[in-house]
Amino acid sequence: MVNIRESMGLLGLRVKDRVTGFKGVVSSIAFDLYGCVQAVVNPGMGKDGKLGDSAWHDVARLQVIDKKPVMPVPDFEYKKGPAEKPAIMKP
Repeated sequence: MVNIRESMGLLGLRVKDRVTGFKGVVSSIAFDLYGCVQAVVNPGMGKDGKLGDSAWHDVARLQVIDKKPVMPVPDFEYKKGPAEKPAIMKP
């Protein structure tokens, strides 16, 4: 069983792919119909000042490098509301 909170907890963290060595910040998490959980890893800016290409990686292959997020993560908790206007639940 996939731990959704654990996977979502990767957002904003610096990670390294154990297989390829690709490093960057997790900017998105996806759960697909076939059971794969993947993350978009953004490598940031290179020494040449150009942004690197982001890449998808299986979350099981990612190693957290820094447990401190690079920015605050959005609150994705919602409560019931009209379908066209969902309300954000505040703690």
